[in-house]
Amino acid sequence: MSNVGAQVAVVLMCLAGFLLAGCAVPESHLTKREVVLPAGAAAGATPYSPGVRVGNIIYISGQVAGEAGPDIRPQTELALKKVQAIVEAAGAAMSSIDKCTVFLTRQTDFAVMNEVWRNAFPSNPPARSTVIVGALPRPELVIELECMAHT
Repeated sequence: MSNVGAQVAVVLMCLAGFLLAGCAVPESHLTKREVVLPAGAAAGATPYSPGVRVGNIIYISGQVAGEAGPDIRPQTELALKKVQAIVEAAGAAMSSIDKCTVFLTRQTDFAVMNEVWRNAFPSNPPARSTVIVGALPRPELVIELECMAHT
């Protein structure tokens, strides 16, 4: 058996012994899940949480900004402000954002979205994927931002 295999076997035997002994994991060792609401947001206003913190990870639901009008620049700016409000409600900052996924309905909006993005993340920007999609949930939406951050 390789060294790694032996280590795995030892860990599995220890875990089995722990479980068979009827030992419980202390609650202090469990990671708690907490809904994150930005200031002014009503709990239950949507069928999903704007953000969820599990341990030191913050998951931010897709943020849209159709109320900003039909153009990509104001929608991107407002969607980023919404992301910022959630991150700050979780006790973090925009610099804590590690990964984002951007959904665009028009490939021609990519350059303008990138300009706004550079202003929001002037140094050390998060990892990012951009996907061109056929549509978003409402016809006036041209962008949706989904992010992960840490505290």
